[in-house]
Amino acid sequence: MTATTRLLALPDGRDLEVLDGGDPDGRVLVLHGGQPSAAVRSPLLDGAAREAGLRLLTTSRPGYGASSPRPGAYRVRDDVDDVEALLDDVGAEEFVTLGWSGGGPRALACAALLPDRCRAATSLAGVAPHDAAGLDWSAGMAPENVAEFGAAEQGPEAYESYLVAELLPVLRTGTDDLAAALGGLVPPVDRQAMVDGMAPWMAETFSRAGAQGVRGMRDDGLAIVAPWGFDLARITVPTAVWQGTEDAMVPVAHGRWLAEHVPGTTAHLLDGEGHLSLVTRVGEMLAELKELAGW
Repeated sequence: MTATTRLLALPDGRDLEVLDGGDPDGRVLVLHGGQPSAAVRSPLLDGAAREAGLRLLTTSRPGYGASSPRPGAYRVRDDVDDVEALLDDVGAEEFVTLGWSGGGPRALACAALLPDRCRAATSLAGVAPHDAAGLDWSAGMAPENVAEFGAAEQGPEAYESYLVAELLPVLRTGTDDLAAALGGLVPPVDRQAMVDGMAPWMAETFSRAGAQGVRGMRDDGLAIVAPWGFDLARITVPTAVWQGTEDAMVPVAHGRWLAEHVPGTTAHLLDGEGHLSLVTRVGEMLAELKELAGW
């Protein structure tokens, strides 16, 4: 079965763009992409899910791709409502979830808020809360990310202006020039991951993410720097945290903080891995997710 994309009509009248891939007969894996991203097939992720016997469901969050923007400001926890609607639509009583980068908080939100359905969750190079006690949130980030989230902290208008000027051109960059456009965000280990096959998918998902301009990015980033709307300390679902020491987008300190503050989590803080190179180990992550879920 080839991965297919469709629109799901949500109870509140919005449309949610859904990519359905992996093993069509498998148990459900909900993948939360990073910021920015949209529901575009990744040969690496789709192949790993198929090999693991998991049905891979990915969405474009509000304002990305063909997904309707969510009116007004929203919190990370609000995306869990969309996940629940998707699970109901496909008739899945339970699922596991993995969130990459800005998707990491969404995976943890599923663990916190859907404990009767979410069997296990993984944060892959995921950010910690912006107000995390004892964490210097931007320390170790590349200058590009420090500037972006600094703009987000100034509010919607300043952030949108920054995104239009600085990041929208990056979303429209082709495969060959993408590494250069990302600058300090991609250290050598991540540049190699792009050369080894990630660049074409990244260029495609970036382009799709910008289909509505910067609306999705703006709302996504504002949600990350605002309170998330759930308590990490109340998570009872088995979780794992994967983070690399060479990550210039989400420093390894975020992974350490999550490992210390999400109860009972299994931590993999890996020397030499970056934000992109770590994704190539997704097969290991899915095997662990299934084990944590008791599947």
